[in-house]
Amino acid sequence: MSSIRRILALVVSISLVFALTACSGKKDGASSDAGKLEQIKQSGKLVLGTSADYPPFEFHKEINGKDEIVGFDIEIAKAIAAELGVELEIKDMKFDGLLAALNTGKVDIVIAGMNPTEDRKKAVDFSDIYYREVQSVVVRAESVDLIKTLDDLKGKKVAVQKGTTMEAMAQQHMPESEIKGLGRVTDVVLELKNSKVEAVVMEKPVAKAYVLANPELKLTEIELSPEDTGFAVAVKKGNEDLVTKTNEILKSLIDQGKIDEFVADANKLMEE
Repeated sequence: MSSIRRILALVVSISLVFALTACSGKKDGASSDAGKLEQIKQSGKLVLGTSADYPPFEFHKEINGKDEIVGFDIEIAKAIAAELGVELEIKDMKFDGLLAALNTGKVDIVIAGMNPTEDRKKAVDFSDIYYREVQSVVVRAESVDLIKTLDDLKGKKVAVQKGTTMEAMAQQHMPESEIKGLGRVTDVVLELKNSKVEAVVMEKPVAKAYVLANPELKLTEIELSPEDTGFAVAVKKGNEDLVTKTNEILKSLIDQGKIDEFVADANKLMEE
């Protein structure tokens, strides 16, 4: 009888081990099977991949003696993290390594002034467009009725910030104007106010901010738009829940006018 009891006890013990292992496996499986959105919430952080060399979208800035990654895209990432109730962790890397980092799980999302091209769509999924680069033309108030089309700027001096999208677009769309590149947006505006140029080209949200602060300047109806599709948030393929939630947050930011605020604030921060 003693031997039978031992055998029965052993069988019961083995059964318990298998049962506990199965339960443990189910628990782990539930965690791994959770959608990406839930995984981010469980981890308590959203890991952003970006390339902080593209002001005003993402760039390094010394704030209170500490190097910080700031910019328009960073504010969007902060808003997404806040809505999810998690902390934001930023990983700065080369632009051409961002999608690989996304697909290998090193980052949860990529926000880096990225266009959702057809080639990129083959590798990752994208959110809706959150920003389209539209450049506006600003003139002095007394010229607003005289400068209504690009033709009105032929042969005239036009200032832009050097080395930016604005400069490239001005050169493309205004070949018969004299394009003057300057280092800072504040310098560009000063040239216009001092009548050294007839117009300036800058991103629309930034232009609105400067016109609001300088009543002697006016925004024309002239706009320059690039041929690309705009910027979107990149997400690993298959993470539909995260894409859906991201789109909801982006729509809210756009509807509230926060996107334009982020752009204007980032430009100001860039010049401080």
